[in-house]
Amino acid sequence: MADGSDGKSTPLGIYDRPSKSSITGIEIIATALSVLWLLGAAIFFLTLPSDAAPDGTGGLRFLMTMLAIFMPVAMIWVAATAARSSRVMREESQRLQAAIDGIRQAYVAQSQGRNLASEPSVTRKLDEIAAAQRKTETTLATFSTKRDTSPVRKPAPIEPANSDPSEQPSLALGTQAIDMEPPLEREAFIRALNFPEDAEDKAGFDALRKALKDRKAAQLIQAAQDVLTLLSQDGIYMDDLRPDAARPEVWRSFAAGERGRPIAALGGIRDRSSLALSAARMKQDTIFRDAAHHFLRRFDKSFAEFEEIASDTEIAALSSTRTARAFMLLGRVAGTFD
Repeated sequence: MADGSDGKSTPLGIYDRPSKSSITGIEIIATALSVLWLLGAAIFFLTLPSDAAPDGTGGLRFLMTMLAIFMPVAMIWVAATAARSSRVMREESQRLQAAIDGIRQAYVAQSQGRNLASEPSVTRKLDEIAAAQRKTETTLATFSTKRDTSPVRKPAPIEPANSDPSEQPSLALGTQAIDMEPPLEREAFIRALNFPEDAEDKAGFDALRKALKDRKAAQLIQAAQDVLTLLSQDGIYMDDLRPDAARPEVWRSFAAGERGRPIAALGGIRDRSSLALSAARMKQDTIFRDAAHHFLRRFDKSFAEFEEIASDTEIAALSSTRTARAFMLLGRVAGTFD
């Protein structure tokens, strides 16, 4: 196993095996035992008095003598070969373990570098969104709902005037401006769920601002932003996923409350590494698990309302957004489509 100065390992070290011609201590011990046994056997048989063997037993006696001399030698070398094979297996196991550790360290370093690299990612896009919002002097920060931070003004004194019967009655106390906003357009809702592509995506920012003025849409966007940020910590980005597209009628069945095999096509995420990392974090990280389940519930409720008024084309467009991909990934991990 060759380790570079940068801490990364190369798998070529797995094949750096010791030379077969090298003599180890096992061979030396086996040779010494063989010589000692042969020397002892020679002394024994040379000093043994030679009696006349009966007729027909000379060949058998010679065979037994050879077995007595060379059988132990053969057993010694069998044991030596087994010991050397065991040592080689241990060395190979250690070398393979070192290679695996090196690959794991390289993967961790690469993942950390990827999080800090300049390639497009959800985290970077969120930072760009925040910077763009500050430039335009908006109060949008980390996809939270908009709050009115303007100073409180004293109400103007009521002047007596002729009342116009055509005027609308005044709003009841407690009515907020957000309740007076017109319904969110479906096109803007879909565009907001995909989030702006970059800091220059003016249409994406406009759709996001409109969506954040709608209370229900803002709750879904906040939940989606939370899980996308958590997933990016493990190197999982929605732009890298290529899910199998499900038909609009399958999505409508899901909105109608169907579960199990009829909606199994919604679990179209096939990326094994993303599924494995998400499943492991779902089991180990309670914060991630709570955020994922909250997002799944919020998406389920919002899509059920969206499906009632959306066309098949709009449902297909929504299913290709980053938020829908996160739902398909986490829904499959959580067993929503089982």
